[in-house]
Amino acid sequence: MTTIAVVGAGPGLGAAAARRFGAEGHSVALISRSRERLAILATGLRAEGLTADGYAADVRDREALTGALDQAAQELGPIEVLVYSPLPHKEFLRPVLETTVDDLVGAVEFSIYGPVTAARHVLKGMRSLGRGSILFVNGGSGVRPNPKVAGTSIAFAGESAYAQMLHDTLTGEGIQVGQLIVPGAIQPGHPTHDPAILADKLWHLHTHPEKFRIFAEE
Repeated sequence: MTTIAVVGAGPGLGAAAARRFGAEGHSVALISRSRERLAILATGLRAEGLTADGYAADVRDREALTGALDQAAQELGPIEVLVYSPLPHKEFLRPVLETTVDDLVGAVEFSIYGPVTAARHVLKGMRSLGRGSILFVNGGSGVRPNPKVAGTSIAFAGESAYAQMLHDTLTGEGIQVGQLIVPGAIQPGHPTHDPAILADKLWHLHTHPEKFRIFAEE
């Protein structure tokens, strides 16, 4: 059994992605900062018949993040799918004229250093498997900079560029790199932004390697 590692796992999209990929036979590694929330989420998924466990790590702590990924692979099986979808901190969401260099440090650690760390760490294992997917989830500012949320706009631009370069470079190796853009809030029951609908889009990216970027809504 191979594993989907959901970095930034929570009760919304993270849980929905876990259920979608778990239903296809993957074990589920949930990674976020809160051990307590991870335990609740993992317990719920196991009650639904999935193989799941939680691994606490802050994406801005590279050693903790790689350690969590290693532990997940050892305990649950090699990582075939990485979903990087942590929710940006509120301090990254300031208007451009109020955004300082210090504000950008955190945003860059969160949305560039974190995904680069995670992607590079799982890539060797995916190459050994001969297959895999690295899937990035970003807000609308990932493709259209928004001066109201300057920190994420700047950092998401870097993450988007990195993801696109990975996609282009790894084409032909059996490793898919894709990006899901979700403008606005994820909302249960919403016709396009419901977590289960978005999880289906992640599955589509995983199974359609010719695609790089898809949107929650056209």
